[in-house]
Amino acid sequence: MTLIVDPTQVNATRRADTQSPLIEILAERWSPRAYDKSAVIDEATLTTVLEAARWAPSGNNGQPARFIVARRGSASFVKITDALMGFNKAWADSASVLIVNVAQLPAEGERQNPWARYDLGQSVAHLSIQAQHEGLHTHQMGGFDGAAIAAAFNLTPEQDVVTVTALGVLGDAATLAPELHEREIAPRTRKPLTELLLADD
Repeated sequence: MTLIVDPTQVNATRRADTQSPLIEILAERWSPRAYDKSAVIDEATLTTVLEAARWAPSGNNGQPARFIVARRGSASFVKITDALMGFNKAWADSASVLIVNVAQLPAEGERQNPWARYDLGQSVAHLSIQAQHEGLHTHQMGGFDGAAIAAAFNLTPEQDVVTVTALGVLGDAATLAPELHEREIAPRTRKPLTELLLADD
């Protein structure tokens, strides 16, 4: 039996069922795998999304976040997709932009920054929320060959590839392979807040 799904209805149900009210951008944000393969993000919007990342907080204003921005059709985009692994290879090339998120670590002999990766994460979170505000979607990926990306872009040992972000316009979930389609339309869930609080006096 073939499951026929109206993608507009699927996408409409992606809003988080939160226990407390959140601002709409946070409640609406989700991580699709189906992107519009023909969509192009205009440069002004892309710059705005990256600007949000630039203005994220960081320890001592150290700003360790670095980004490799690759638009679909570019040589850099191919380098990144070549380094993706697992299911990511099956869908990520439909995104309009792939962004490699890199933590700039201190060089040997310099003062260490134990918060570099945390600060990078804050930058990517800001990028994701700004993207949602602009009508775009993001999906964070951990399945990739970091050494291959580092070699492809001549990164230094202090430039640590942490994640890759897909950025684009929402596409039709029905275009995905069956196992990915099932994930795309599954209900969104989170652990209850009580499981996350180690102490709450």
